[in-house]
Amino acid sequence: MLRWLRGFVLPTAACQEAEPPTRYETLFQALDRNGDGVVDIGELQEGLRNLGIPLGQDAEEKIFTTGDVNKDGKLDFEEFMKYLKDHEKKMKLAFKSLDKNNDGKIEASEIVQSLQTLGLTISEQQAELILQSIDADGTMTVDWNEWRDYFLFNPVTDIEEIIRFWKHSTGIDIGDSLTIPDEFTEDEKKSGQWWRQLLAGGIAGAVSRTSTAPLDRLKIMMQVHGSKSDKMNIFGGFRQMVKEGGIRSLWRGNGTNVIKIAPETAVKFWAYEQVMKTRLAVGKTGQYSGIYDCAKKILKHEGLGAFYKGYVPNLLGIIPYAGIDLAVYELLKSYWLDNFAKDSVNPGVMVLLGCGALSSTCGQLASYPLALVRTRMQAQAMLEGSPQLNMVGLFRRIISKEGIPGLYRGITPNFMKVLPAVGISYVVYENMKQTLGVTQK
Repeated sequence: MLRWLRGFVLPTAACQEAEPPTRYETLFQALDRNGDGVVDIGELQEGLRNLGIPLGQDAEEKIFTTGDVNKDGKLDFEEFMKYLKDHEKKMKLAFKSLDKNNDGKIEASEIVQSLQTLGLTISEQQAELILQSIDADGTMTVDWNEWRDYFLFNPVTDIEEIIRFWKHSTGIDIGDSLTIPDEFTEDEKKSGQWWRQLLAGGIAGAVSRTSTAPLDRLKIMMQVHGSKSDKMNIFGGFRQMVKEGGIRSLWRGNGTNVIKIAPETAVKFWAYEQVMKTRLAVGKTGQYSGIYDCAKKILKHEGLGAFYKGYVPNLLGIIPYAGIDLAVYELLKSYWLDNFAKDSVNPGVMVLLGCGALSSTCGQLASYPLALVRTRMQAQAMLEGSPQLNMVGLFRRIISKEGIPGLYRGITPNFMKVLPAVGISYVVYENMKQTLGVTQK
């Protein structure tokens, strides 16, 4: 049926770049069963079944929701054409990444090689089985036209999703783990590569947090002291901290940073860690001898509830931070792929680092007022004469006394630590992988 689709709905002449609208119009008319100029989800599902390419409800709904730009529950021709053009561009990048020798054809050996770079091993015979499912002319190679036509209505977007599709459509056992460090392959589990990578990541995180701890403490000091920090610039703040407690005081509170190396979202739920970090950073020299002493004194004088001060703004801050961070990251990565990618769907480390730094900055801008209020709530018990206000009360007080800029106290050192933290983490991680003997892919 796919050969019929290629020969009738996708005639060779219409497949040329010079006349893409003709090809798209032919496909659209085949799906628009009632001829009203729009395609709803029912027509899409029925049309794909009639063309002999039923994808299943989830895949068909994914095509529809992605293409329906104006969210009116229907696909007009412009939306349909834009979806196919964008999808073909992604499939072109995937095709080029598999075509290792750049001869315009994918061979079984190239599929084997590509999967090996992802830590997956299949035989030449299994790769040929994959090719047979795509090959329309019986040559046991797949050119761009065959590849495009085969994946035309398949909503996969990258190599990893394509491999998962192959796993389910061909029945080939290629494992469940596709990327590192999200998951690990069986070979890595047996050889111990998994714990080496985790250890390398943990050490990189600890070194990164320790290196940027002075900026982190300065941020907390500026957040807590509010308008009193107006005359304090970055260097003045460092001089004041060194004058009060010596060089070592710049790293006060860093112990909680090092012991909490864990997924960021989970850490945000760890309210008592945040309280101790704030108290250690703001406390006077000698007030606490360490993390344990700080926890003991808080429990003794303020009770268990003190460990959860700032819990509400802490939870609320997750939504704008995580949502904007992930959305901006995907937007930037997609923009790069659409405008700058040539021979690979892998943007590369530097592009991903840049996307991550920018998306994190945007997320912090949105959630920073909540983070500042959280820090004030955690520290206000230490400030003499300071009223014990709730989240709403603190927002009102800050805006009335300091204005909107008061909600962004300390954001400069917060931004200053983003690039050093990312850079140090990456350098240390790569060096630790080499030291620990982690196999490079």
